[in-house]
Amino acid sequence: MAANPFIQSKLPDVGTTIFTVMSQLAVEQNAVNLGQGFPDFMMSEELTSLVNHAMQKGFNQYVHMNGLPLLRERLAAKAGKLYGAGINPDTQITITPGGTYAIYTALTTVLQPGDEVIVFEPAYDSYIPNIVINGAKPVLIALQYPDYSIPWDEVRARINSKTRMIMINSPHNPTGAVLREHDIEELRKIVTDTNILILSDEVYEHLIFDDIAHQSILRYPDLLERSFVCFSFGKTYHCTGWKLGYCISSPELMKEFRKVHQFNCFCCDTPKQVAIAEYIQNEDAYLTLGSFMQQKRDFFRELMKATPFKCIPSHGSYFECYSYGHFTDEADKDFAIRLTKEYGIATIPVSAFYKNGEDNKVLRFCFAKKEETLEKAVQKLTTLK
Repeated sequence: MAANPFIQSKLPDVGTTIFTVMSQLAVEQNAVNLGQGFPDFMMSEELTSLVNHAMQKGFNQYVHMNGLPLLRERLAAKAGKLYGAGINPDTQITITPGGTYAIYTALTTVLQPGDEVIVFEPAYDSYIPNIVINGAKPVLIALQYPDYSIPWDEVRARINSKTRMIMINSPHNPTGAVLREHDIEELRKIVTDTNILILSDEVYEHLIFDDIAHQSILRYPDLLERSFVCFSFGKTYHCTGWKLGYCISSPELMKEFRKVHQFNCFCCDTPKQVAIAEYIQNEDAYLTLGSFMQQKRDFFRELMKATPFKCIPSHGSYFECYSYGHFTDEADKDFAIRLTKEYGIATIPVSAFYKNGEDNKVLRFCFAKKEETLEKAVQKLTTLK
């Protein structure tokens, strides 16, 4: 096919995401979908009622560009209570249409052609295209398999005068790995006395397990000064389709972030912001989320013992990865497709999260599902040959 004479693609190497491919295949095969990360159980009726109430009360017009003031005030109070952060809601918080949008806007705010951004792989699929479309270069560093820890010596070796940003993600998608205090100390040593910025993807901040403390960048004023920290209401309140999140940064960086934001979406869904501003006062809704989701992880993990898969322990997120190279040498994408077609269960091949398709024979499973969904899925896997 001839190239389109009217446009030159800014993302010529990008096709349909693996999530769309596997979800579509799951529909075609009537398979249980443990691939894409979304809950199949109902969200809070109280929160949906608050949205309905807000619409009926007339909160249906534009809200402030930076987000509903009351919501930003309560988010600042929450950040202070959880992380000891002194956040100014007027100058440091912007409500966004989802966490992915916040990430894209942060990158677009600061990147110039030729800049380099350190990205750890396996990586959430939007990171690299977001960098490339801004004319910058992703510098790819593989997390250490199988615990998916950061090789900090390699990070130091890859830093140069073009390094503009380091992207971190904890709890991590797709692996469920989490950063510890020593990781933060290593990061601090690297960026001190440099102009390197940080983008911290913390959309799973409350989905953290095993009594591990979330090492939010909000805990560290010296790092927050040079960071964009991105969050998601969808992950916190079981409503991924709402596409509502927020970004917290320093006043100087947020001022520039808002310049991009105002000419893109301008503002976000008003009645949902009104509802969340009220519902966020229910602290148990997010404080108990980790234990709630850990029960699902543990339930799924116990079920998976009846299959030939080997668990790579997750400490956060919606996901747990399982290796299979000890019983088949199939490429992970081929194996994932075969599982969907022959056994009726959809997963995500972890090679899809590497630019070069690195294949460690690992699949990602989403356990943020009803128990009956997980039981149905694993029952199919117990017959695996």
